[in-house]
Amino acid sequence: MKKVLVTVIALCALVVNVFAQQEGYKPGAEISDFKLRNIDGKNVSLSGMQDAKGYIIVFTCNHCPYAKAYEDRIIELHKKYAPEGYPVVAINSNDPKAEPQDSYANMKVRAEQKKFPFVYLFDENQEVAKKFGAVRTPHVFLVQKNLNTNKMIVRYVGAIDDNWEDASAAKQQYVAAAITSLNAGAEVAVQETKAIGCTIKWKK
Repeated sequence: MKKVLVTVIALCALVVNVFAQQEGYKPGAEISDFKLRNIDGKNVSLSGMQDAKGYIIVFTCNHCPYAKAYEDRIIELHKKYAPEGYPVVAINSNDPKAEPQDSYANMKVRAEQKKFPFVYLFDENQEVAKKFGAVRTPHVFLVQKNLNTNKMIVRYVGAIDDNWEDASAAKQQYVAAAITSLNAGAEVAVQETKAIGCTIKWKK
C-alpha cells in the first residue's frame, strides 16, 4: 500500500511539472526581458536590440529533425524581416545531458555550418523556456514592441507554417502573415497554432 501511495504521489508530481512547463505566455500577454549567452560568448537581451520593433523568438535546437527541417526557413525569416524590425532570436533550451548534440559547443558548430545570421542563445537553466511555455522545437513566439512604452506583447504563438516536411507545400505562412498584419497596423488573424516538433528535453 505504501509503495502504491508513493507511486501515485510521484505521478502527480510529474503531471504538475509537465503542466507547469506548458503554462506560459499567450497572445496578448506582456513578456519580461531576459538575458542569455549567445554563441559568441556575449550575453544578449531583447532590450539590447534597440532598433527592433519586435522579435521572432524561436525555441529550437541542433538535433531535432523538425528543427533541422525549419532551419533554412528560420534563416529566411530573419533575412526578410530583420530589416523591417523583426529579427529572429533563436533559443536552445534542451538539457545537453539528455541530448548531447544540443550542448553549447555543438550550438557553435551548427551555427557555423548553417551560417546563422541571427543570435543563437543557450537557455542553460531552462528558465526562459518555462516562462514562455515553450514545449517543442521549433516553437515560435512573435513579439511586438510598443515603441512608446517599450512593453513587449505576444502577438502570435505556434508553428512557422503548416507543413514542416516541405516548405514549398505550405499553404499557411503563420509567422509571415502575422508580421504583415502588424506592419499594416492590423490585428493578427491567426494568433495561435499548435507547434509541431520534438519535445524540449527538460532537466530531471
